[in-house]
Order: sequence, then structure tokens, then C-alpha cells
Amino acid sequence: MNICDLGDIRLHWRQDGDPDGAPVVFANSLGTDLRLWDKVIPLLPAGFRYIRYDKRGHGLSDCPPGPYAMGALVRDAERLMDALSLRDAVFVGLSIGGMIAQGLAVKRLDLVRALVISNTAAKIGTAEMWQARIAAARAGGLDSLGDSVMERWFSKAFRATPELSAWRNMMVRTPLEGYVGCCAAIAGTDFYSTTAGLTLPTLAIAGSEDGATPPDLVRETADLVKGAEFHLIRDAGHLPCVEAPAAYAERLTQFLHRVGHGAGCGCGAH
Repeated sequence: MNICDLGDIRLHWRQDGDPDGAPVVFANSLGTDLRLWDKVIPLLPAGFRYIRYDKRGHGLSDCPPGPYAMGALVRDAERLMDALSLRDAVFVGLSIGGMIAQGLAVKRLDLVRALVISNTAAKIGTAEMWQARIAAARAGGLDSLGDSVMERWFSKAFRATPELSAWRNMMVRTPLEGYVGCCAAIAGTDFYSTTAGLTLPTLAIAGSEDGATPPDLVRETADLVKGAEFHLIRDAGHLPCVEAPAAYAERLTQFLHRVGHGAGCGCGAH
């Protein structure tokens, strides 16, 4: 179990693959931890260094008092990558993780050479919507939100499987302060103008059944980035890496090869 002490916060992180390989960094959605990627990592090509972490207030990372600012979440990712000597990474972010990815790419192009923004947008919802979510969470606890969140996250078919209970449990067991702290970060984020200035290779992934960040919203964000690719995974919701891991891994693998990640780094990936 790896804990990175950044002074004011300690973040839990995990490494898979080749420790000398070209880095691929993953950032999770609201209400999940680094296990979000458990089904995808084993399906990705050998020779890469796969890093994932629990953002503040989630998983086994520290949970400081909220509200959080998106700048703090971006800075956490930045400092973690600096601490692990990660440069020129492909950064894969889902939902709030995709917002962190956009903010990090704008701030530190030396850290991020290509971007995968999954089930996310430059702006998600409205400040009023998120404030209502925060109020509901504080009033009734996360369990009171569990069923409605699962409907937005997953397709009807997946919601009929026993596995749904695990994801509902993960979400409702997120520290309340961490959950509402990150809700506040999303509420205060509008990356339209900054993301529109990005020119690095970008892949945007959407799920056809996503009730949280519908495909049109993801496509709109992809259109902000010159030359960005858009890919729709059918019959999957907000977490296609959970519902359709083979399709997700296949598209991510294609992107890693297309951008030449690992080529010439001595990692043996190409």
C-alpha cells in the first residue's frame, strides 16, 4: 500500500505494469476510489507504468475539511506526479477526474503529453444543482442519494446485476466531507475557455446510457480541443470502464499506440 506524503495531505496511490515504462495516470470519478480501474488495467498492454490514486476525501487518501477547490485537486495530482517523477504521461480522467485532467494539462504540459477525458465535460451541471446535492447529502447522508446516483451511473441492464451493490456501497461509504467537498469543486468549475486552448492529443470517451454526462456534453467538450477524437461506447453508462472494460481498454490501447506513447523510451512497449 503506497501513501505519498505531500505535507498538507497524504494520498493513496497504486502502481501496476512496468515500473520503468512510459507512465499512464488515472483519476477517478466522484464517489469512487482507484478500484474504478480494476477491470481495465489487466487488459492494457504490457510495458507501461500504470499509476492510479485516490483523490482527496476518497478511498484511503486523507479527507481534509471541505469545501475543495478544483485548483486544489489539480495541485494534488501535480504534486503526486512530481513526487513520483512522472513526466510526459498520458493522463486518463473520468468525470471529476476528467476535469482534473483538463486543469492539469493547461497548467503543466511537461507532465501531460496526451489526454483521455472520459464521461466528463468542461462544465458539469450548474452551481445550483451541486449546491442542492450538497444540501441533500448533508441532510440525509450519502445513502439517501445512492439509488438516484446508480440510475445516472449505470445502464438498466447493469443495474439488474449483483455487482451494482458493490458500486452503491463504494459511493455511499465515501466520507461525506470528501464527497461534498468535491461536489463544491465541480460546482465552481468552468473550463470552457482554458480547455479550448489545448492542442495536445486528446481522446474523449462517452457512454450511450450516461445520465450524468450525456454523450452530447462529452462531444461538446471534445470539440473544444483541436483534433480531439470522440468515441462512444454503446450500452454503457457513466462508468464504461466498469460496464464495458474490454471495449474501454481496446480504445485506450489504440490511443496509446496512435500517440506513440512509450516509443523510444526503452520500456519495450513498442
